[in-house]
Amino acid sequence: MTQPSRPQDGRAALASFVTNRLGRTNARPSPALAETKAPANDSPQDFEKLTGYRELRLQRSAADLIGLGNPFFRVHETRAGANTRIEGQAFSNYSSYDYLGLNGHPAVSGAARKAIEAFGTSASASRIVAGERPGHLKLERALAAHYGTEACVVLVSGHATNVTAIGAILEAPDVIFHDALIHNSVVTGAQLSGAQRRSFAHNDPASLEKLLEATRHEHRRALIVIEGLYSMDGDAPDLAAFIELKRRYDCWLMVDDAHGLGVLGRTGAGLHEHCGVDAGDVDIWMGTLSKTLSSCGGYICGPSVLVEYLKCTAGGFVYSVGMSPPLAAAAEAALSVMQAEPERVERLRRNGNQFLALAKKHGLNTGTSLGLAVIPVIIGDSLKAVTLSDRLFKRGINVQPIIHPAVPERSSRLRFFMTSEHTPEQIAQTVATMVEELAALETGATLIEQLMARRGA
Repeated sequence: MTQPSRPQDGRAALASFVTNRLGRTNARPSPALAETKAPANDSPQDFEKLTGYRELRLQRSAADLIGLGNPFFRVHETRAGANTRIEGQAFSNYSSYDYLGLNGHPAVSGAARKAIEAFGTSASASRIVAGERPGHLKLERALAAHYGTEACVVLVSGHATNVTAIGAILEAPDVIFHDALIHNSVVTGAQLSGAQRRSFAHNDPASLEKLLEATRHEHRRALIVIEGLYSMDGDAPDLAAFIELKRRYDCWLMVDDAHGLGVLGRTGAGLHEHCGVDAGDVDIWMGTLSKTLSSCGGYICGPSVLVEYLKCTAGGFVYSVGMSPPLAAAAEAALSVMQAEPERVERLRRNGNQFLALAKKHGLNTGTSLGLAVIPVIIGDSLKAVTLSDRLFKRGINVQPIIHPAVPERSSRLRFFMTSEHTPEQIAQTVATMVEELAALETGATLIEQLMARRGA
């Protein structure tokens, strides 16, 4: 059973939270924490004994103590997009992947409705067992044509797509080289495969080359994995340089283009268009359907042999239900609209450039962002980032803080997702409000001391 929190526990939790976030350590354990003893009948089987749960509970107590609302799991009362409504209040929304404003587009919603009428809401079982539906094949053909590959397979989860594909392709004698900031799904897939895992410095082909030169000969097969647009920093790699390395050292190259599709390149085709290279020079294109394509799931595009192999051996496909027919239909329709209306990509680019220019004008730290769909404003301290997010929320701006351990502690940030549907006035007001609220915050230590004093710590 969870023990009731006492005020002194909350103050101690806040002190512990603060010192950890400032990179300090307490000289001795907090007396309040030392007084908290586990019940005599406590069992290691209690879920409360899970690693990290106690810290999570104490951090929540700390946030409650200083009056910060929980920025996560808020209930939105309308569809995801440039604007939202939460508890009856309207917000400018920067926490949506609806990059091209296709969520709710008449053609996309209409395609989903027609699929429901014809096939219902479920494929009912795995595609091996329950068979194919026309929408699955139509979507796969459209994605393969987009990247110029022989074939494609779609799966019900973007995260699981990386996990199951990498887990199926590589084995213990193999190795995976990945960017240091690669998505969790790639790391998890590498761990599942049993292959060796080596990371290279972010967006640094020279760092990868050193690793390849030193270790490539030790392994049978090698896979290099990079992303199209990095979701925490909003930057992109030099694709041509990685293609040259994969050729020279006999590796496969996989690009996770989840945030790149609809964003990178003049028409939003993805990283290859952005870098001006042939998409066929990449062995494996991976992406998700939940962002620009306003659906849910993931895909692998590549040689027909690879796709056939994954359809027969990848656990996330073989042992998972087939994609819901309306989701497949919605994604295929969204891809068609994206290709037919490149002006949406241009609007997104203008909006991102405006936000980035204004942020830099006011001295905000936007890191290495290209000013496209993902723009971080790096704050530094986690508590300060959460506090700023809370202040903006109270002024009608919904943007999520990204804090440790998702990013290194001293690079906690607010992460702004831009869409083609944000207006210039909305963007200007957002940046101005953020600058105003940020200026009102003291330095990390002073802010924390004031908050603790306000609550009687």
